[in-house]
Amino acid sequence: MRIVDVHTHGLAGYSTNTMNPDEILEVARLHGMHGVTDIILTIYPGPVEIMKEHMTAVEEAIKRQRLAISSQGSVRAESEHETQNPKLARILGINLEGPFLNPSKAGALDASSFLKPSEKIWESLIEGFEGIVRIVTIAPELEGAKTLIKAISNKGIIVSLGHSEATYEETENAFHAGAKGITHLFNAMRLFHHREPGIAGFGLMNPHIYVEVIADPSHLNRRTIELIFNVKNHEKIVIISDSIKATKVGAGQHALMNSARILEGGSMTVTESASRLIDMGFDEAKIIGCISTNPLSYLALTKQC
Repeated sequence: MRIVDVHTHGLAGYSTNTMNPDEILEVARLHGMHGVTDIILTIYPGPVEIMKEHMTAVEEAIKRQRLAISSQGSVRAESEHETQNPKLARILGINLEGPFLNPSKAGALDASSFLKPSEKIWESLIEGFEGIVRIVTIAPELEGAKTLIKAISNKGIIVSLGHSEATYEETENAFHAGAKGITHLFNAMRLFHHREPGIAGFGLMNPHIYVEVIADPSHLNRRTIELIFNVKNHEKIVIISDSIKATKVGAGQHALMNSARILEGGSMTVTESASRLIDMGFDEAKIIGCISTNPLSYLALTKQC
């Protein structure tokens, strides 16, 4: 069975915030050691040239990984898309968390690097990486976002909505423009309100849009996770790690916060999160689906799989 994490920034001392492909391969190795077979590496927002340098490191890591697998002579049929080394998670591509985000919902990200949605900037960012970028997060309420969402979606890249103050209506409009997901539901977005359910309300109520869920002990209260599973179409729930360089496997009870007491990232791998929820009494089959079939179905919406 394939176990997939579509949103990870790093793990156990290694990060995507690097120009070193060896560090990227260590992230893949560490995820693989903990039962994850496939990962999408998430790039932090920053100046375009810096983001591209980090994307280049991921691209090189993918090339090295494919070459290593090929040289082993044990590659299965390409259509199976399975990781050959059980201790090495296959890197399936890149997730861009920004830079078209709302500074008011930056969370721990660098708001000074956020940019207004622009097709020109997007084309500059994506140039040379069209084949490996799978997901991009955009705040749909920003001026120009709807046009950009349409353009990106038409290219076969998933647009996820997040780091956002969007209303329910703005989110719905972005969905109809082509957006397919919500980035880490409830975190770094407009709060749900009974008179304005906002982006979180749309994520819960719409049966077709996928939602990422960080299921560690810090990001969502247990009752909030119960709410998600009670209301949301469970086939559209994707558990993510949102893990970072400071994430220590096996120490997931500790919140990872910066000096301003803002959560910086998830404290568990997706396998740890799934085990935690199952131990808490959540339906095992549904939880396993959230780290296997659901993320694979989500990624199948892109031009590659």
